[in-house]
Amino acid sequence: MLAYKAPLRDMQFVAHELLKSEAHYEKIGAEDASRDMVDAILTEGAKFSEQVLAPLYISGDDGCELVDGKVITPAGFKEAYAQYVDAGWPSIASSVEHGGQGLPESIATYISEMASTANWAWGMYPGLSHGAKHTIEAFGTDEQKSRFLEPLITGEVTGTMCLTEPHCGSDLGLLKTRADNKADGAFSINGTKIFISAGDHDFTDNIIHVVLARLPGAPEGTKGISLFIVPKLKADGSSNGVTCGALEHKMGIHGNSTAVLNFDDAEGYLLGAENEGLKAMFTFMNVARLGTAMQGVAAAELSFQGSLEYAKDRLAMRSLTGPKFPEKAADPIIVHPDVRRMLMTQKAVAEGGRAMIYYCSFLVDTVAHSKDADEVNHATELLGFLTPIAKAFLTEMGLEAANHGIQIYGGHGFIKEWGMEQIVRDTRIATLYEGTTGIQALDLLGRKVMMTQGESLKTFTKVIHKFCEANAEGDIAEFTSVLSGLNKEWGAVTMELAMKASQNREEVGGASVDYLMYSGFITLAYFWADMARESMEKLAAGTDDADFYKAKIATARFYFQRMLPRVAGHKAMMTNGVESMMALDAEHFAF
Repeated sequence: MLAYKAPLRDMQFVAHELLKSEAHYEKIGAEDASRDMVDAILTEGAKFSEQVLAPLYISGDDGCELVDGKVITPAGFKEAYAQYVDAGWPSIASSVEHGGQGLPESIATYISEMASTANWAWGMYPGLSHGAKHTIEAFGTDEQKSRFLEPLITGEVTGTMCLTEPHCGSDLGLLKTRADNKADGAFSINGTKIFISAGDHDFTDNIIHVVLARLPGAPEGTKGISLFIVPKLKADGSSNGVTCGALEHKMGIHGNSTAVLNFDDAEGYLLGAENEGLKAMFTFMNVARLGTAMQGVAAAELSFQGSLEYAKDRLAMRSLTGPKFPEKAADPIIVHPDVRRMLMTQKAVAEGGRAMIYYCSFLVDTVAHSKDADEVNHATELLGFLTPIAKAFLTEMGLEAANHGIQIYGGHGFIKEWGMEQIVRDTRIATLYEGTTGIQALDLLGRKVMMTQGESLKTFTKVIHKFCEANAEGDIAEFTSVLSGLNKEWGAVTMELAMKASQNREEVGGASVDYLMYSGFITLAYFWADMARESMEKLAAGTDDADFYKAKIATARFYFQRMLPRVAGHKAMMTNGVESMMALDAEHFAF
């Protein structure tokens, strides 16, 4: 049975040792975020995640119910949320001005990781509020901030993101929800939204919906979309015409209420400028994309923890080199190379992905708090480039790691009570929502790379180049020599694709997913090389924690030798061109 244990030692390694958290927090003016303070927060967050959320993970799979128009969440979910609010977790990284604790966003990321790994379906409820809060902070009027921010920050209410509709999917230019002017300056919102995570529940009375809709006479397509704040309840507590029409019947994340929401003359308030709603919504979506990237890390971590305990205990066959535990009827399956391959893959994704996510969260801190304009611009450029990689690559790899969990358990992995198949079902959505892998790939190759003539790519490859140049000698060269070569190849391959795309724009679509995965493997290699460097330095200096650092180096070596070579396949596929994909006319596909 799954029993999540927060990986505090690894979290501390990444934050404090690899990314130098104390220097980072001091630089952005958050001197109060000392190592002792962060560790105390981590310890308390771990207790809540392990003792409150984790025990609800499997039982929460029973799902939500819609009874007489009201959503009832799984047993214990509502009470867990009350504890979460009472402990002050929702407000940890929000402005003091609006009721928050004023700590950097990265500290909230640590808490989010633990809660999400312990119980992803539950963690989505406060996660969606986070995005609503950021969007109102960025685009709301003073009056809107005064009315809506504090209850979101304190957790008195939750928030949602209402984008898609039954007919449009990811093509939001097709949406039909209307926003008609009212005499008092508000708007009447009418339409139906689907796939609304945390769309309705029994945690709080009120929910703040952030809704895309069209104003009268708005241009067609995405240029005619505006954004609105639409609370479930009016200021006097009466219904605002927002109802849950149904709950989606889903493959996974059953504990989260994915709702169909109907807006019938619901009162809404314009958020940001008219017809610029999609631009404003990207503030929400970018927060959500990094949050979804975390789901890949969470899946890898939880499946690794469950798999490791099982592999140590499960007896089957003997080692190929002779019995390792002759006193037992058979050897534990952890002795077998293929089981080790899967365990090491899970470990490499979880720990490498953690480093990538924390790095991105430190960039978020810099963008939000730095007073240096050049530093902010650099961090913004890096964050924009890395976000689609983190979201798509880490969720694809997290899903792979979760599938390894089932495989390690064998037939037991397919049985519900062990919890391993639930991780796969819960994680499958991660490659879909907040933009599918294909959409993230088009964003990366089409918008972030091609439309900037490769400048955004250069921003990150310069980071890798400087790292490899500074660490070209000694034992670390085992990693930096390989990474340096791939870093140069990355630019050359991108130029080759740009030349192809100049002749046929379909080449971008044909190459994009392989390009993203290729980019993801190189990006993760940078973090593993850096973790190996930090570990080698600690071992050379002398440490009481030698086993931890040796394990880091061993995992880095596994990643470079057994996972990073996949870049060659992705390179071959994307440079082989789009012709074979497009050779058949639609009517020639056979059933």
